[in-house]
Amino acid sequence: MMQTTSTPSAPARTAARIADRAAATAEAPTRAGRRFRLPRPSGWSFIRVATVLVYVFMFAPIAVVVLLSFNSSRFGTFPLEGFSFRWFQALWANDAIVNAFQTSLVLGTLTAIISTAIGIAASLAMVRYDFPGKGLINTLLITPILVPEVVLGVALLLFLRWLSIPKSFALLLMGHVLITLPFVVLVVQARLTGIKPVYEEAARSLGANAWETFFRVTLPLLMPAVFAGMLFAFTISFDDVTATLFWKSGGTETVPTQIFAMLRNSISPEINALGTVMIVLTVSLPLIAGFLARRFAKGGRG
Repeated sequence: MMQTTSTPSAPARTAARIADRAAATAEAPTRAGRRFRLPRPSGWSFIRVATVLVYVFMFAPIAVVVLLSFNSSRFGTFPLEGFSFRWFQALWANDAIVNAFQTSLVLGTLTAIISTAIGIAASLAMVRYDFPGKGLINTLLITPILVPEVVLGVALLLFLRWLSIPKSFALLLMGHVLITLPFVVLVVQARLTGIKPVYEEAARSLGANAWETFFRVTLPLLMPAVFAGMLFAFTISFDDVTATLFWKSGGTETVPTQIFAMLRNSISPEINALGTVMIVLTVSLPLIAGFLARRFAKGGRG
C-alpha cells in the first residue's frame, strides 16, 4: 500500500518566503549595529587625549615663535605676509645681541670644561673609593638639582655679599658651575658604575701608574659620558636665565638675559629670530650628545 506525502500549496510557499524576508529585514539593523558599534571609551583613551593636549599646549607657542621669525612683516600676525630671513640678518647687525652671544659662548664653554673636570674627579672618588662622609658629599653634589634656581641664586648672592665679594664674571662662572655640576656627576657616575675595576687593576699589574691607568684605560671608557655631560653642561649654562639675573654684573648680558631685557622694552621681530636660534641650540646639542654617546659606546664595544 503506497503512502502519499502532502506538499504545501503555492499560497503556503509564498507566505513562508514573505515571512523569511521580513525576519531577515528585522535582523539586519541589529547585525549592522553589532558590526559598526563604536568602542566604549576607556581610561587610557582619556589619558592619551590629555597627553596630546598637554604637548600641544607646551609646544604650540614654540612653533609660533619659529614661524614668526621667518615672517617678512614687522608685526606678528597670521597669516604670514611672506617668507624672509631679514630678522636673522638683523641679529648680526645688533651689537648688543652679538656681544651677548659671545658672552654666552665663552661662559658656556668654560662652564662645561670646569664642570666636566670636577665631575670626573668627583665621580671617581664616589664610585672607586670609600671614605668617611662619602654619602653626605655625594648628596651635597646633587643638591643643586633639588633646590629651585631662584632660591639658589638669592642664597649665593647674599652669601657673597656677606663676604663683600662684588659681582663679576668669575662669580657668574662659579654659579653656572654650581648648577651644572650635578648633571655631569650623574652622567659620569652612571657610566663609571658599569665599568669593571678589573680593567684598571690589569693596567696597574702591568706596571702603569695611577695617571697612566686613568688616561689610557679609564678615560677612554668614560668618553661617551664625558662628552654627553659636557654638552649638557654647556646647554644648561647657555640657556639659564633665572640664576644669571642674580649673579651677572652690570653691563654683562647673556643671550637669555638679553632677550629678557628686550622684552621689557618692546616686542621686536628680532626676539623671535633670537628665540629660534636658542631653540635650535638647546634642542640640537642634547641630541648631538646622545648621538656621540651611542657612537662612542659602539666604538668601545667594537
